[in-house]
Amino acid sequence: MQKLSRGLLIGLIFGAIVLVACGQASPTPAPTQAPTQALLTETPPPPTSPPPVETEASPTAVMEKAPPPSQGSVPAQAQEIEFQADDGQTLKGRYYPAAANPAPLVVLMHWAPGDQNEWNAIAPWLQNRGQAATSRGNPWLDASWFPPMLEGQSFAVFTFTFRNCEGGCISFDRAHWLLDAQAAMRKAHELEGVDPKRIVAVGASIGSDGAADGCTWLNGQFPDACLGAFSLSPGDYLTVPYKDAVSALGAEQPPKPAWCLYSEGDSESVRACEAASGNNYRSIKYAGDNHGMYILQPDVKPSALQLMLDFLKLAFGL
Repeated sequence: MQKLSRGLLIGLIFGAIVLVACGQASPTPAPTQAPTQALLTETPPPPTSPPPVETEASPTAVMEKAPPPSQGSVPAQAQEIEFQADDGQTLKGRYYPAAANPAPLVVLMHWAPGDQNEWNAIAPWLQNRGQAATSRGNPWLDASWFPPMLEGQSFAVFTFTFRNCEGGCISFDRAHWLLDAQAAMRKAHELEGVDPKRIVAVGASIGSDGAADGCTWLNGQFPDACLGAFSLSPGDYLTVPYKDAVSALGAEQPPKPAWCLYSEGDSESVRACEAASGNNYRSIKYAGDNHGMYILQPDVKPSALQLMLDFLKLAFGL
């Protein structure tokens, strides 16, 4: 039988599950790497992806050594944190301290098929404190192929899980997820050891809209706190059109950069990314239909992780 494309296969699976879901009660928002139920929404949700391919664990990546802490010893271990959205919803996050304080902070927002654990290798890679992580399964969980970190640079990192997405989201909650993204940016701004004027947001799929929306929102509360948003496959998923968030960042003084990475076969992201514009905006289009975290693979060129480092250099003025 002729092999189906990933995009067609995803569409067929989603269509079948929606037919079943229509006769059921309203779903309650959970898949990390292989969702057990389809995402449900009034308009097409971000594409779900096929189950992860099991691979042999790779050797730990060699990281550039960060400079010694300038203000005493800063523990490298990630810290579990709880915080609240404006409607009272309790959210879970994880803070990875940088080697020296006050530190520039990268906020990482996950996609719908997963939770904050999707960043378990990328967060310590950005932290750059000799705690590189590798895992079996998806390539973004294996740091062995990641590009070298910026020499001598250690970023603080904050991750969190959107409500009802432990292990992955099984229903769509656009308006509440927007509240979660805003709450995460506010909490990031309050973290001890973080430079509150040097924050950048990065996200995939629902998190990519959250990054742009959350960055714009934070600057409305604390001018120039967020210095830019890096998005993998946005799709207007959190009620705010991606182009509007990009325009708002570009209208600030100075303008804040917004970069969009998307695949030509990912229709939602094509529409969102190609609608955005501005001198602060850059879009990078890939062949195929990879969505969100699936752009983060060693054989996908240009390297999305290298582009992320380029973006961080630009946004933080490194």
